[in-house]
Amino acid sequence: MSGDAPVFCRLDEIEDGTARGFGWDRGGERPVPILIFRQGDRVFGYRNACPHIGVPLEMDPDRFMNREGTHLQCSTHGALFRAEDGMCVEGPCVGRPLRPVPLQIGPSGEIQPA
Repeated sequence: MSGDAPVFCRLDEIEDGTARGFGWDRGGERPVPILIFRQGDRVFGYRNACPHIGVPLEMDPDRFMNREGTHLQCSTHGALFRAEDGMCVEGPCVGRPLRPVPLQIGPSGEIQPA
């Protein structure tokens, strides 16, 4: 774990099977919007931008999942993405994935960029 890398949150701050949004300050003008999905003790990070036209996936803060809780969903077009690899499986961008953000979990459960 790098002491200089930002900490987005702790693993226990994301409910299992859900996602949360964050702004990743990489030293630019604006933070990069990302989302982090938790599945048990694993996390998956993606840029928070639909590959169809680049809009954020959620309309309301931290509402990334479809009603069934099985996929990440673009609130603009209804596109569905597998949380484990970000691949679009339904909607206008089928076959195009969300852009991954590699993450790591520290010994105390802190989630940081890898």
